[in-house]
Amino acid sequence: MSRTTRRVFLLSLAAAGPVPAATPPAAASAAAKLDEKDPQAAALGYVADTTKAGARKFANHRNEQKCGGCQLFQGMAGEALGACPIFAGRQVAATGWCTSWIKKAG
Repeated sequence: MSRTTRRVFLLSLAAAGPVPAATPPAAASAAAKLDEKDPQAAALGYVADTTKAGARKFANHRNEQKCGGCQLFQGMAGEALGACPIFAGRQVAATGWCTSWIKKAG
């Protein structure tokens, strides 16, 4: 039984080539749109249109607060949908809002 050294192991990894990204861009763009009725979305008050967030229930909400202007939004500027780490595997509307909204820095 031969014992593999760290050096041999690292050389075999280098020979194997680069490791593919966990989520290729094509797979990210194919993610499903988040449904407002999803249990997690409902728990965080997610709405696809920020103007439809309940004023009584969410007193700190402002209509200017949109997912597209949130620090967590991972879509490109001008895109209608984008990924959000809060709702992994699903895309949120750039015009949407939830209670996790954080103003984008800069």
